[in-house]
Amino acid sequence: MGATSGAVWGRAEQQDFRGRVRGALLGVAVGDALGGPVDALSLEEIRSAYGAEGLLDLAPGHGRRGAVTHHTQLTLFSVDGLIRAQVRRDTGAWHPPTDLHRAYLRWAATQRDWGPDERRADDGWLAREEWLYVRRDPARALLIGFGDTTMGTLEAPKNPEEAGPEAVARSAPFGLLVGWEPQLVVQLAVECAAQTHGHPLAYLSAGAYAVIVHALARGDSLDGAVQRALALLAARPGHQPVSDALRHALGAVRQGMPTPARVAELAGDGTADGLLAASVYCALVGEDVRHGLCLAVNQSGPSAAAGALTGGLLGALHGETALPPAWLAELEGRPTILELADDFAMEMTQGPALHGPTGASPGWLARYPRA
Repeated sequence: MGATSGAVWGRAEQQDFRGRVRGALLGVAVGDALGGPVDALSLEEIRSAYGAEGLLDLAPGHGRRGAVTHHTQLTLFSVDGLIRAQVRRDTGAWHPPTDLHRAYLRWAATQRDWGPDERRADDGWLAREEWLYVRRDPARALLIGFGDTTMGTLEAPKNPEEAGPEAVARSAPFGLLVGWEPQLVVQLAVECAAQTHGHPLAYLSAGAYAVIVHALARGDSLDGAVQRALALLAARPGHQPVSDALRHALGAVRQGMPTPARVAELAGDGTADGLLAASVYCALVGEDVRHGLCLAVNQSGPSAAAGALTGGLLGALHGETALPPAWLAELEGRPTILELADDFAMEMTQGPALHGPTGASPGWLARYPRA
């Protein structure tokens, strides 16, 4: 894995980056929360329950409005793992996929345990957030992938037949590594996806999504970001279905007004490549964030994943201020998400000052232990 660049960040650049990090993570969560209550419903069932135009607002799910699912939980642990990987860089034992795997095992513990294990100081602060200790219908591939301590790799992936969207739906944070070269962002996302989803459709979709977010976080347009992803995918064995799905999404934009039928056609049978294409389409054609997210979730496939993916794109593209304030106000875990987003932005822009060779900040290392 490559290192971050040594760029010096100005105040305006730091504020813009923080807004995009907040936007991406809150966008994933609010899209996930919007789609969660209709995740198992067909479009006809959604319209029957919510009216002819479908779901247009947050609805109750898991006992409240604004509840997130495992997609958001794992996205937050992705961020935690990335911060801890950066903190470990100067230890001589730097291998980001391993740090992400450790973070995902901390998530797996939240799905088994009643609450945080206060004896484990090296778990860091995120694993002590009690609201995360709920099961929100995690896919079987996730529970199997993180069911033991063996880490799946590209050479020996976990669940090699699994092509679902769960791995790509946790991959937005890799794109926020703006100091990394794009090909390294792809590589890390791909390697971490293979820890639970060993089919090329799944892990290459994760790599493509991460590098699209990466380009957006650097200020590129969404169309330009997709073109960058296509160029990087071309060198990867087995990329053709994912590349075709992205090109299909770009082509669909020129076919008139967006419709649920077009979203459904792109999403296909709900595999990672289809959900990636549908989310890119919805982000491109949405009149605003709310419209784009509603387009994404009003379909018969995995609505929570589609909302999460679309929200991550729109949040990285437009920043936190473009997200619907009323939805954010009801979003489960919002204070935690903001705190984690700001910590990530601080680590990426000021990391050496927090834990550099001149002396580590004890407070920072208590939050993100090197262990």
